[in-house]
Amino acid sequence: MVEAPTVAYSRVHPYDRWIESLGVPIFRGYYIEDLRTMEVGYWDKRGCKVAFLQLAGQEGVSGASLVEIPPGVTLPPFRLAIDDLAYVVEGRGLTSIWAGDNPRTTFEWQKHSLYLIPANYTYQLSNTHGSQPARILFTNGLPTAMTAIPDPAFYFNSPVVNTEILYGAEGGFYSQAKVMRDADRASTRNIWVGNFFPDMLAWDHLDPFRGRGAGGRVVWISFPSSIHGSHMSVFDAGTYKKGHRHGPGVVIVIPTGEGYSVMWPTDNAKKVVIPWHEGSVFVPPDGWWHQHFNAGGTPARYVALHAPTGMPTGAASFTDSAGERITNRERDQIEYPDEDPWIREHFEEQLAKRGVKTRMPEEAYRERNFEWTYDD
Repeated sequence: MVEAPTVAYSRVHPYDRWIESLGVPIFRGYYIEDLRTMEVGYWDKRGCKVAFLQLAGQEGVSGASLVEIPPGVTLPPFRLAIDDLAYVVEGRGLTSIWAGDNPRTTFEWQKHSLYLIPANYTYQLSNTHGSQPARILFTNGLPTAMTAIPDPAFYFNSPVVNTEILYGAEGGFYSQAKVMRDADRASTRNIWVGNFFPDMLAWDHLDPFRGRGAGGRVVWISFPSSIHGSHMSVFDAGTYKKGHRHGPGVVIVIPTGEGYSVMWPTDNAKKVVIPWHEGSVFVPPDGWWHQHFNAGGTPARYVALHAPTGMPTGAASFTDSAGERITNRERDQIEYPDEDPWIREHFEEQLAKRGVKTRMPEEAYRERNFEWTYDD
């Protein structure tokens, strides 16, 4: 009898193995309190300090890293073989992007800018501030991609690039984003379409987010050449959204506001409370219930950076192509009259500590079909 050869078998995800080999900080858990102050470490390939986020809800679907650019410095050229979303946490600067011997395109960004780096384009980041570092959060689908091709070198050395994306774009790939009607749906919602959004904090062309509560408003974001998508939601002080659930990989960043979110996996499970303010980030785990609460005195907003559409998220029952919308409200959303009484009690306690009054109508707790009145 010939014995079978023995092999070392590991369940470590290739993406996890790769980032752990880099020797830079990796942050795990449920949330990051403040991207502006979290620790970073030097990564030679980037030529700057970096940290990786491995939060509970990313679950091998979405990757996230924070890049710090020293004052007045231009980083070495860098490229990645998949699309990357960049959200500017702090600072101002320039991005120059090109492919091969083609001319460079350069645009200026600032705090709260959001833009897309298309797959395998070479780019350089420059900090134009002379005395303060800049920080940019990058999110992508690299963990999912590495389940198919686990070799990290593939994503940094691939020669394949579609030059039509940048150089064939009519009017310029990074020209001003436009608001368009969603022609594929019966609703008349607006979609913000483009590859560069200069200031997520200033944008106020928002649609009522009916059905989710809190009188909130939303703008859906589409990148024309990419399977990435995003949305930004705004809701008033003293209000909170309805509990809901969806698939993994939705990275939520807070541009402004003070409050908290609550997450829990099942009805009787212990709830995880996530305090947030500007610079906070968290990722609801796959299928976990979660709710967002504005406990401050001003409107709050969050930017949700979705996992790439079409990638296997493991939660098709909770999401559609937008990654965050609820397709079955009875199953995947909790109406106010049906929520755990602790939700309201805790919210009002948090408001009292801050001297903020609730703006939640009593009718919302009695009528399952209650809807806010919008001025428009």
